[in-house]
Amino acid sequence: MECNITSSREETFKLGERLAGKLNAGDIVLLYGDLGSGKTVLSSGIVKGLTKQDYKVTSPTFTIVNEYDGEVKVNHFDLYRINHFSELENIGIYEYIFGGDVCVFEWPERAEEFLKQQDNVLIVKISKIDENQRKIIIE
Repeated sequence: MECNITSSREETFKLGERLAGKLNAGDIVLLYGDLGSGKTVLSSGIVKGLTKQDYKVTSPTFTIVNEYDGEVKVNHFDLYRINHFSELENIGIYEYIFGGDVCVFEWPERAEEFLKQQDNVLIVKISKIDENQRKIIIE
């Protein structure tokens, strides 16, 4: 387990870039944290670190998944609006999970039972200390 304290969006982004360096194709990252805790900022750093591209990463709240091509393809999910696992099956969750790309999930609680069963899962818990500081635990 690794515990990090970041003091700005930039530091959280940079932590995501560093975390990307530890990921391999096929890995699954589960990002836990309250609304506004920095999940999308950390995701942005992961996308930058893996794809080596300057994408404008946004939370795919309404589209459920955004795909980012690059050196390593990243599929960025936001499960906030998912009510039932069948909604993920309808978008092809198995193809994403078993397709060899890195998959990053915000709000993984919505499919936790399925996601935590996978072999290559990294759990990241983000909590707000104050307006700028974040405590980020990587398991």
